[in-house]
Amino acid sequence: MLQVLSSAWPLLLGLLLLMVGNGMQGTLLGLRGAYEGFGTFEMSIVMSAYFLGFLGGSRMAPEMIRRVGHVRVFAALASMVSAVLILYPAITDPWAWTVGRVAIGFCFSAVYVTAESWLNNTTTNETRGQALSLYMIVQIFGLVVAQGLVNVGDVAGYFLFVIPSVLVSLSFAPILLSINPTPAFERTKPMTLRQLYDISPLGCVGMFLLGGVFAAQFGMASVFGTEAGLSTAQISIFISVFFAAALLVQYPIGWLSDRMDRRLLIVILATIGAAGAILGMIVGTDFFLLLVSASLIGGVTNPLYALLLAYTNDYLELEDMAAASGGLVFINGFGAIAGPVISGWLMAQLGPNGFFVILAVLMVMLVGYTAYRMTVRSAPAREEYNSYAPVYATATQLAVETAMEESSAHPVEEK
Repeated sequence: MLQVLSSAWPLLLGLLLLMVGNGMQGTLLGLRGAYEGFGTFEMSIVMSAYFLGFLGGSRMAPEMIRRVGHVRVFAALASMVSAVLILYPAITDPWAWTVGRVAIGFCFSAVYVTAESWLNNTTTNETRGQALSLYMIVQIFGLVVAQGLVNVGDVAGYFLFVIPSVLVSLSFAPILLSINPTPAFERTKPMTLRQLYDISPLGCVGMFLLGGVFAAQFGMASVFGTEAGLSTAQISIFISVFFAAALLVQYPIGWLSDRMDRRLLIVILATIGAAGAILGMIVGTDFFLLLVSASLIGGVTNPLYALLLAYTNDYLELEDMAAASGGLVFINGFGAIAGPVISGWLMAQLGPNGFFVILAVLMVMLVGYTAYRMTVRSAPAREEYNSYAPVYATATQLAVETAMEESSAHPVEEK
């Protein structure tokens, strides 16, 4: 890991700044939207728009990079992100914010693909697993730091929006000034969603449901906090717990997944997540218990994403992993677009508890479908297990593909 740090620290630093900027803008919009009097459903459309843009960017970024190169794509789109962040407080209209969120989602997705390709190119087969772990740690750490920065200014002013804009602008320097030769993007053999579903129905359905869970959690937590009457400091802590819990339990869950039926572990984790959401519905505004609820939900969401990838990977041939990774990211993206919208509608109907209702329902659906699949398909043989690879729940296709190939390179039986 020290070897990876010594060679890739500029890239990781740039990615950290990007994640802090991205984490700040999501929370800030939820807080500023409440200040401006935007309705809950309006804010859900705004939050969902990010994932629509992200999905589009993940599909188009490789072709953009092939046509004009990594440097131009990164510089152009990161500049656009910085500009949109400054425009948010200047144009306080929900539809303008929706357009801005689509643009930012698109740009962040393409920027991540570009940065990930550089990071991937700085590693060897021996260090790629450590690089993937560091990348996930940097992503989650950046989101946690972002929540702390939300407290350094007044959400009603401009200053808090300037900070993420500056951070995204500063991310250019370490990435663009220290790049190694970049790899060319290769076109992957196509795989239809039907073919992917035939290979792993649980992988496809699980990724769709989990996309809704993560997007509702990522996009609507700050909106829930304002509706529930939490202070800005409490909201930032509440959101931080979602991400910090995921980091703490990622590796223990990965250890377990390589040693038991992964579907049983999915059932256990999704049940814990559902219990956490139900707890959130019950406790009302008791802040300590809300943190417990957030830790239970956040602690299982990100590991479930990597777990579903590992399970699907067990049924894939190496040459199919690139195409399958694109399909899984696409399915997850559709779930992510729907998650905030449904959450916002439920909050408009039921009040703040609607935030936890959608999380509980989606987790229960995942438990039920996984249990059903256990009755109709045997678990893969132990010798067919590929190792668990940590991946963040909004990973681009490149990161997912790298994780799947890395896990296949280290079968569980070799441990």
